[in-house]
Amino acid sequence: MNLNWNAKDYGNGFSFVHEYGEDVMSLITAPKGSQVVDLGCGNGALTAKLAQAGFKVLGIDASATMLEEARKNHPELSFKEADALSFRLEEPADVIFSNAVFHWIDEDKQYLMLRNIAANLRTGGQLVTEFGGIGCGAKVHGMLAEKFAEYGYSYHPIQFFPSIGEYTPLVDQAGLRVDYAILFDRPTPQPEGLSVSDWIRMFIQQPFDGMAEEMKARIIRETEEALAPELCQDGIWTIDYVRIRLRAVKIEN
Repeated sequence: MNLNWNAKDYGNGFSFVHEYGEDVMSLITAPKGSQVVDLGCGNGALTAKLAQAGFKVLGIDASATMLEEARKNHPELSFKEADALSFRLEEPADVIFSNAVFHWIDEDKQYLMLRNIAANLRTGGQLVTEFGGIGCGAKVHGMLAEKFAEYGYSYHPIQFFPSIGEYTPLVDQAGLRVDYAILFDRPTPQPEGLSVSDWIRMFIQQPFDGMAEEMKARIIRETEEALAPELCQDGIWTIDYVRIRLRAVKIEN
């Protein structure tokens, strides 16, 4: 993944990420007792939900700080530090599950990630995932781009937000047959007391690299002021999320 996470702030203020992920679990059709990998498990919240659903689970994440939180919160579960592009399992999994992760993988590495996922699934095993789709956060990203340009900077977001038509061929080419895919709007209210400024500071870091803190604070403040009439109602901010939800089955080589 291409972002350094603040694990405690993520767990305390942005728990909606894994809370929405619970619904994605309903796409898993493997029986209880199946081996499920939670790829990009973060603080382990969904790994624990998968275990509670009766699966044998392993959480994998590239962030040591996130895994520290996961092991502290769920000492009874197994976790492994590894990258989505290169992780290796001792035995192929029945399901590889991933929520809110794929859009953090660079676009030019998506196929490599999918090939590695396929290599770690048994034949007939499932990939079940949800991630950002085309248009996700477009109002926030668009306003940031305007503010960056206003002060002589270029805004280059790092997230990869594809369409279904763009993404499913990559899945097919990797040796996985897509049997379910949907793109949908999911406007996402932020926790009470948090604004779009908090969201930007958590999820949009690299575009500000090298910028003076004073200028960064000004751009974030002015972005919030400009977006408030549209995205903030009665003190609650709602970010314009768009999601792809997808299930694919590994086919025989």
